[in-house]
Amino acid sequence: MQGAGSMEFWTFWAAMLGVLGFFRNILSKEYGNTFDSWLHRALTYFSPYAFVDIPEFEGAGGNEIYEFVQSYLSSSTASDAQHVNLCRPKNASQNTFSPAPLETVEDTFTGTKVWWKRSVYIRQSTGIQFSDVPNDEKRKYTLKIRKKDRDRLLEPYVQHVVDAAKSIKERSRDRLLYTNIKGSNYFRKKSWEAVPFKHPSTFDTLAMDPELKEDIKNDLLEFTQGKEFYQRAGKPWKRGYLLYGPPGTGKSSMIAAIANFLQYDIYDMELTEVTSNSELRQLLIQTTNRSVVVIEDIDCSADLAERAKARKESDKKNPETGLGRGRSDQDEGSRVTLSGLLNFTDGLWSCCGSERIIIFTTNHVEKLDKALLRAGRMDRHILMSWCEYPAFRTLAANNLGLEWHDLFPEIENAIAGKAISPADVSELLLKKKRNPTAALEGLLEVLGKAPLSEEKPVMKIDLDELQLTEAIAIDDDAADEPTSSADSSAVESRIEPSHANGEPKTDGGTEN
Repeated sequence: MQGAGSMEFWTFWAAMLGVLGFFRNILSKEYGNTFDSWLHRALTYFSPYAFVDIPEFEGAGGNEIYEFVQSYLSSSTASDAQHVNLCRPKNASQNTFSPAPLETVEDTFTGTKVWWKRSVYIRQSTGIQFSDVPNDEKRKYTLKIRKKDRDRLLEPYVQHVVDAAKSIKERSRDRLLYTNIKGSNYFRKKSWEAVPFKHPSTFDTLAMDPELKEDIKNDLLEFTQGKEFYQRAGKPWKRGYLLYGPPGTGKSSMIAAIANFLQYDIYDMELTEVTSNSELRQLLIQTTNRSVVVIEDIDCSADLAERAKARKESDKKNPETGLGRGRSDQDEGSRVTLSGLLNFTDGLWSCCGSERIIIFTTNHVEKLDKALLRAGRMDRHILMSWCEYPAFRTLAANNLGLEWHDLFPEIENAIAGKAISPADVSELLLKKKRNPTAALEGLLEVLGKAPLSEEKPVMKIDLDELQLTEAIAIDDDAADEPTSSADSSAVESRIEPSHANGEPKTDGGTEN
């Protein structure tokens, strides 16, 4: 009986559809369109579902929500849909998925089911066609949701899709390494050129003290989670790092490891290519959020106006060893001042963006202007020191695949207190990477001849000695004046070589 009733139900609706089709065929075009419109409204009225179309384009502009929906569905269609499109954009490192046309994908939000369907409409041009590629393709996503849930669910669900899509894009996007272009003009308004950033350095492969690595990682994580703190404190969401130490101690590798750890883009700024403070500000404006801005070799990469006079006087007194000897006309054309650099790091222009890491590097920290060193501009001063035994263990694992060797105890004794950089140790190990024992024996031989680290002192900064009142003494508005010799001697007296016990030599207590 139940089967017969079901058969009668479908027979009735089949007959009704036949009658509707008959009436549709005998109507004229004008009345036929009216009939179709009436039938569509009737079916919509009796349907328990509401439909929301999200076209790719709205008028002459794109539809941002369409892109968010596409990114959101790309994370789930591989497992949920039976028919998907697989593609990989040029130079991309990850595959992307999207539902095939007319494929339906089911999703659940707060325990309620919704459905997505992707539609593609192709309109072929009536003109001459030189290829089989259609010259007009319209795409849209349709969200099907129960009418009883629409008012309660639509707005929060769309916001959920947008937030999830932003997170997915951030995780899957290809990170870039930018460099600045000298003299952007009317025809080239962009001041940065980019290439894919694929540096393999990570904190696991970084050759340095393990405790210091963990401390830096924790500091970075605290920074990325500090949005509410910076807003409450009224501070720009940025953090400054100064990496200093001898050449070859891993400053560039540290920058790459930070970028890989945070999944940030890198803006490598060459100050000698910047002709003015206004161009420096323009470069800062064009950097994106969640990025690392790097200025390497800050002590010699810019011809700061404050130091030009002192350098010229030094050249006159010592023509054979003058600091200005060999500088090109291009460098002399730079007009970046200390005031402009300070505004870049801690002035009004530094807040044009958020979640930025600004990193300065130097091999000669004693040459830096003291105004750059205070907290707020350079929040962390990180000494990249000579290669010590923990760093050697990392290099042995990276280059030789060794976690342990019988020669390790001898190397631990030989490397202590020696002035040899991680880059030099890595190069020695790589030369004989196919014979780890020979590589370690060669390293022991070199370590026996290496000078003591005290003979090539590493400059160390005592932040207690470098009072904020001293650092703020140079007013941004008056920073165009050359740094006096008294100021230079004041900062040099607070930066002393480190000694065997690792404590900096002070000049007799803190200042008020």
